[in-house]
Amino acid sequence: MLRGIFITGTDTDVGKTVVAAACLHRYRGQARLRYWKPIQTGIERDDDTATVRRLGECEEVEVFDQGVRLPRPLSPHLAARLAGEEIELEPMARLITAQRGDAGWVVEGAGGALVPINDRQLMIDLIASLALPAVVVARSGLGTINHTLLTLEALRRRSLRVAGVVMVGEVNKENRAAIERYGAAPVLGEMPRFTHLTAENLKRWARLELDPSGLLAEGFND
Repeated sequence: MLRGIFITGTDTDVGKTVVAAACLHRYRGQARLRYWKPIQTGIERDDDTATVRRLGECEEVEVFDQGVRLPRPLSPHLAARLAGEEIELEPMARLITAQRGDAGWVVEGAGGALVPINDRQLMIDLIASLALPAVVVARSGLGTINHTLLTLEALRRRSLRVAGVVMVGEVNKENRAAIERYGAAPVLGEMPRFTHLTAENLKRWARLELDPSGLLAEGFND
């Protein structure tokens, strides 16, 4: 059984990759961690694995760089179709379950929880197949309450565990309170849009502001 978290989001470009790197800084001292991005589209212009390696100050052993890598920054199902391929969940899940060791995994999804992977399955089906609790990354501003509650509801309708929410952007106390109340999920942190996004600045924020109660730490060591 895998240990760790699956980082999903309410949308694309919401901040999942930076949150993944922050998690490595936050929990590295409590468990042996590994990062994995199962599906990456638009690889010719974006490489989230390389970004996490840099921002998370990762050693090579901490990054598992295998999976689906597709050109064009599109939904996985469409990027695969245009590349003449089809993404299959079972072979992808076997990649990670075949890894030996006692690592706690930080797995990052592509796009939002309901983005299509192929003609039959969605990203949420990958979350279910890995059986990891979900951390939902959401924007802090207008519209986030609806988007976040819909994502939480979709996860729970499939009986998936929700570990919490990380909000990204300017602090919004009212939106945070609404998500925690109506979504019945803890907000694990409120990450700013860094003016200067560096590994050092991210590490400082993660160690001081991310999951101050240590709610996720136990999941990396179960």
